[in-house]
Amino acid sequence: MENPQTPLENGGSNSVNDGKNIAIIAYLTIIGLIIAFVLNNEKRNDFATYHIRQSLGIFLTLFVGGVLRYIPLIGWLLSIVVVILMVVLWIVGVINAANGNKKPVPILGEYYNSLFSGL
Repeated sequence: MENPQTPLENGGSNSVNDGKNIAIIAYLTIIGLIIAFVLNNEKRNDFATYHIRQSLGIFLTLFVGGVLRYIPLIGWLLSIVVVILMVVLWIVGVINAANGNKKPVPILGEYYNSLFSGL
């Protein structure tokens, strides 16, 4: 019987399992993102790099949401909406990383992937 797993899932040198821990670490605070970036530089893993891009996008969007609160009147409302959206995207990202899925987070995931494609 044939093995339905791809070489990446089967334990190749650049497998999902090798990068799963780094991918999960990337979502744990900004310090975790920095640690994941450093760990991934030693031995590049496509899965970990993908989730580092997603996490970086989420954290930068969250930062922009924090800056929005300084806009008079509407800033607080915009900031709250951005924070709630980013928490949802963060949860989806962590779940995708833990399950070994290389799927973008909803709404902004494809944009993050193209924006940080140089990482």
